[in-house]
Amino acid sequence: ILTPGQLFISCREPFDADEYIERLAWRTPGGGSKGGAEAFDPKRLLEEFENHIEELKHLDEKIQRRVEKLEHQCHREAKEFAHKVQDLQRSNQVAFQHFQELDEHISYVATKVCHLGDQLEGVNTPRQRAVEAQRLMTYFNEFLDGELRSDVFNNPEKIKEAADIIQKLHLIAALHDLCKYHDLERQLIQEFTAAQRRGEIGRMQEVAAVLLHFKGYAHCVDVYIKQCQEGAYMRSDVFEDTALLCQRVNKQVGEVFQSPETVMAKLIQNIFENKLQAHVKEKLDETRRSDVEQYLKNLYDLYTRTTALASKLTEFNLGSDKHTFLSKLIKNIFSTYLESYIEMEKDYLRTRSAMILQRYYDSKNHQKRPQGGGSIQELKERIRQRTNLPLGPSIDTHGETFLSQEVVVNLLQETRHAFERCNRLSDPSDLPKNAFSIFLLLVEHLCMDHIDYALEIGLSAIPSADAKNANLYFLDVVQQANTIFHLFDKQFNDHLMPLISSSPKLTECLHKKKEVIEQMEVKLDTGIDRTLNCMVGQMKHILATEQKKTDFRPEDENNVMIQCTAACSKVCVYVSRQVERVRKSMDGKNVDTVLTELGVRFHRLIHEHLQQYSYSSMGGMLAICDVAEYRKSAKDFRVPLVLQLFDTLHALCNLLVVAPDNLKQVCSGEQLTNLDRNLLHAFVQLRVDYRQARLGRHFS
Repeated sequence: ILTPGQLFISCREPFDADEYIERLAWRTPGGGSKGGAEAFDPKRLLEEFENHIEELKHLDEKIQRRVEKLEHQCHREAKEFAHKVQDLQRSNQVAFQHFQELDEHISYVATKVCHLGDQLEGVNTPRQRAVEAQRLMTYFNEFLDGELRSDVFNNPEKIKEAADIIQKLHLIAALHDLCKYHDLERQLIQEFTAAQRRGEIGRMQEVAAVLLHFKGYAHCVDVYIKQCQEGAYMRSDVFEDTALLCQRVNKQVGEVFQSPETVMAKLIQNIFENKLQAHVKEKLDETRRSDVEQYLKNLYDLYTRTTALASKLTEFNLGSDKHTFLSKLIKNIFSTYLESYIEMEKDYLRTRSAMILQRYYDSKNHQKRPQGGGSIQELKERIRQRTNLPLGPSIDTHGETFLSQEVVVNLLQETRHAFERCNRLSDPSDLPKNAFSIFLLLVEHLCMDHIDYALEIGLSAIPSADAKNANLYFLDVVQQANTIFHLFDKQFNDHLMPLISSSPKLTECLHKKKEVIEQMEVKLDTGIDRTLNCMVGQMKHILATEQKKTDFRPEDENNVMIQCTAACSKVCVYVSRQVERVRKSMDGKNVDTVLTELGVRFHRLIHEHLQQYSYSSMGGMLAICDVAEYRKSAKDFRVPLVLQLFDTLHALCNLLVVAPDNLKQVCSGEQLTNLDRNLLHAFVQLRVDYRQARLGRHFS
């Protein structure tokens, strides 16, 4: 049996009295409530409880003594810690008082030193000024007497000291014309120029430092800029020459002048406003009116190379806002050209696109038909395109689709160049608007004037559904239009989207693209629908001319080969050829969609065709052979629905040959059980023995 301490430890936290009693009773022999090894003994359990209570009392007293001991120890240590803290506070207060006294003393000494320094400076400064004034007065008297006796004015080696004196005397005698000032300034500039030609950096630095206080310092910088450009532009590439010149001069400027960033900025400004501006004007003005294409290419090239040069020049120290400085220089050169850029771009693109299209139609000896007129003939044409009504003969295009990938590539290439120029030459705020206007021209010439026009011609060339031996070229139009539109979509994503993706023009572009796609899809759907009608019409013509009534009611039933009829063979060959054409003309889900529609119409035609004949027993077998062959053709569609339709039709044909007593069983089969009873009855009625065998009773 566990002691109270051990039992406490074995209990889970927090302490639960009921659980504690249960555990105690469970561990006591005879204390179990539901039998076990020993029977329940209440006396023994009571005795155990009383003993345990006594032990708990002793344990409680023991713990209480321990708690009192720990509390006493804690109070004692708290008092000792409080005494230590008080001692530390007193020590800290004494140290702080000493620090304050030291700080006050230091402040007092510093005040005395500053006062003494002020007194010394107050005495020394007037003295130095007096000495300097006396020296300048002596030199001034020499100028008044007209005799320069001092060595500083007569010794060429002391030109720096003389320049300093002359500068100060010039300020003093501003009302007097001291020719010596200007003569000396001119001599200094000449000396600087000569030193520059000799390549004496040290002498140039010395003279420039002297001239810094003269009015002619700016003239010195101008002379330096002019002279450093001599012989720098010997090649035909002015941009490369400029980059090399600036790289060479940058190091020298830092050694010669005290503010090299100002001199470097002035050099670059001089180059941009003279050399580059003259070069740009010469290149652009000669082609602006005579050759717009070359003008746009030159403008793009010059602007690109100028901005690239400016990017290289940012590595030099040109002041605090060098990017704005260089941007202004570029704007000053190209502003007049960029203002009219987008209009010239659109005019060129419009003219160029029209010329590409016209050249193509001329090569085909084709006179382009006007669209959107209001004549009766055009009204008839539009009605014929949207219906299957025979409103006149179709146009014979001789297999020409009037779509050219070469034309499309040329139009897309011209537009791509336009997008590239637009991205480079347009102001960022005008870029989305300009790109959108170029996109509209692409839509006009590629989508409307070429693709849409070809679709109109293709629709006009589709023969009526009852035409014989019709040539169906519209699928070729579909194939080429699909390829072309993939190219158009690629250019839209690759070249237009980056220019408008973060602007409101994105919505307009997407809406316009969607509108164009939907317009073309309507015409494509109309053309494909009418083409499928022509295919079905051709099949119907083959069946009408090749299928004979005796095919399914042979005169000699004992001498018949069980094989498909000639009409069936020709239809299957025709269907396979058309399925292959559809696969070549379309891609993706469009293939399955069109083949599904063609397969459904094919099935409907065969279903209706079979219901036109009556069948003998052997004729029914031949019909089954035909349907089996049709089903093989249906497999080429690779469309589950079409194959299922022909499987059902094959099952229906079994009704033509099955024994009369087995009709109900066959009609209840898996493939026929869900069909309309009238449809089953209609097929049974096609049997020659329908009335003789009274087969109708099986459907009563």
